[in-house]
Amino acid sequence: MTLPNLAEIEQRAAAQGLLLRLQVRQPLGLRTLRVVVARPRQGQHALLLGELKGWALPLADGLQLDTMRVQGEGTQGVGALIWAATFAWALEATPCRSARLLAIRDHEQQHRHLVRYFQRLGFTPVRDVGAAAADLPLRLVWGGAGLLMRGACTEGLTRAWRQLERHQSPA
Repeated sequence: MTLPNLAEIEQRAAAQGLLLRLQVRQPLGLRTLRVVVARPRQGQHALLLGELKGWALPLADGLQLDTMRVQGEGTQGVGALIWAATFAWALEATPCRSARLLAIRDHEQQHRHLVRYFQRLGFTPVRDVGAAAADLPLRLVWGGAGLLMRGACTEGLTRAWRQLERHQSPA
């Protein structure tokens, strides 16, 4: 399977009647990223369906992913678009080849759901982040306790693209 590039992923979103946009800023060598998917509306602001926020350090394992949310009706495939765009951007525009994220542990059932969701994207557990003093920097970065996970950008892009191909939804 040939991996899609960011332009192909943006075309896939447009074919579904969606807008896919990346906002990248680079303060002091750190690249911040916001990926959004929205539905255009006649005479109104576009309706935000999903977003992901993160940042990239200029390292092979420098992609750090923070907030991911999908909301509203008609959002099938929105998460996969966001993930595919995020991983394609990392592979095309940064030296990052792997990403880290934290499956937050607010409520145990939600935490298990997040871990399974991230595992379907190819993320694997690294370690628990809890109340230990050594965990304080990670808790400050991600805003809570949970399971630190790592995934390869190529694997994540492959899995997200396959989801899009399986679940093409009409606009």
